[in-house]
Amino acid sequence: MDLLLDTCACIWSDSAGGSLSVAALAALADQTNRLHLSYASLWEMQLKSQKGKLLLRKPLPEIIREQCAQNGLALLAIEADHIFNLAQLPPIHADPFDRLIISQAKVRGFSVVTDDGLFRKYGVPVVW
Repeated sequence: MDLLLDTCACIWSDSAGGSLSVAALAALADQTNRLHLSYASLWEMQLKSQKGKLLLRKPLPEIIREQCAQNGLALLAIEADHIFNLAQLPPIHADPFDRLIISQAKVRGFSVVTDDGLFRKYGVPVVW
């Protein structure tokens, strides 16, 4: 199964999974699942880190390199179809990063690892 990590899920998975649910931890540990992280999440983490709203254990590039090497995390580029599909999403979620992640999941047929209950309202399969 292809899993797209929400920004918070990525952060929590890097910090020993403390805030992840049992189901999310199991899905991330399952070697048959393919883990993805949107460039939208990278952008969000970088912005929050620069503003002092997100404290990371290491610089973001090092964390991402480690996650890619250790957990097979693949970075998901933002494609034109992902952006165009935003027009099909009702205005349930106001966060532009989350809306893009939802759009990417819908276009690619991915499930999303997130604790955000609003994702389900878009018909996106959620692992939590």
